[in-house]
Amino acid sequence: MTRYEPAIDIDGIDAIDVHVHIEADEHGHNSLPPELAAAADAYFNASGPGRDIDAVAAYYRERRTAAVVFTVDAQTRLHHPPISSAQIAADAARHNDILIPFGSVDPYRDDALDRIRRLVEDSGVRGFKFHPTVQGFDPSQERWFPLYGAIQDAGVPALFHTGQTGIGAGLPGGYGLRLGYSNPMLLDAVAAAFPRLQIIMAHPSVPWQDEALSVATHKHNTWIDLSGWSPKYFPAELVRYANSLIKDRVLFGSDFPLITPDRWRRDAEQAAFKPEVMPGVMKGNALRLLGLER
Repeated sequence: MTRYEPAIDIDGIDAIDVHVHIEADEHGHNSLPPELAAAADAYFNASGPGRDIDAVAAYYRERRTAAVVFTVDAQTRLHHPPISSAQIAADAARHNDILIPFGSVDPYRDDALDRIRRLVEDSGVRGFKFHPTVQGFDPSQERWFPLYGAIQDAGVPALFHTGQTGIGAGLPGGYGLRLGYSNPMLLDAVAAAFPRLQIIMAHPSVPWQDEALSVATHKHNTWIDLSGWSPKYFPAELVRYANSLIKDRVLFGSDFPLITPDRWRRDAEQAAFKPEVMPGVMKGNALRLLGLER
């Protein structure tokens, strides 16, 4: 497979969306079991643009927006084969003017550490995505620390889902998925133990927004992406901190295809973001985090 190397014209884009899901591969295989995929679509009222990587690339290219793309490998918990992160990286290499691939590794795999190393060295992924609730693990447990150490050594960020999730919502027992694994306070232990690891806390962390803000203000190797919720519903404290204390570590993200960047940008006009912080939120902070600055 072709190794990914970025070729993004940073002057030719006006934003970087750091949270874009690849939901289907070239064979139509979905990243979630059918019942979970259907429930998530119903929860988010999702429809619209194509979800395979070529369609995603075309969609974002039209919008002059670079996109961080990934799947979630949760085979142990979901008993469902994931989309290949190596294939996502190889496909992103064909669209390296607009796409930035992150890898995903099921932490329960016996070869998880080796997979992380190979995705970095052989595939060229630029970060890793974890979803503690869907993958079914407490990220603060020391048994996972070797994985974080490998990611820190590779010099790429780790993005963790935090807060509420629509995955499993409405199904009996929420499909057995545990929301508590996505409390952002669990990431405080990770940030403390790995001070060179850049950690992205994805989403407004409802109902634990204050915990996320506490971690972000105390641990400066943590970031918050603003994906997964319409900005018009953002907690006031999140907007206040984004305008001040953590303005250099807040990132635009949509959660595509569940929320589109078009809707996010439109609804952001109803949030009280200061105009002077928006260039950093939309592009500048991500350029720095992802090592894309000139």
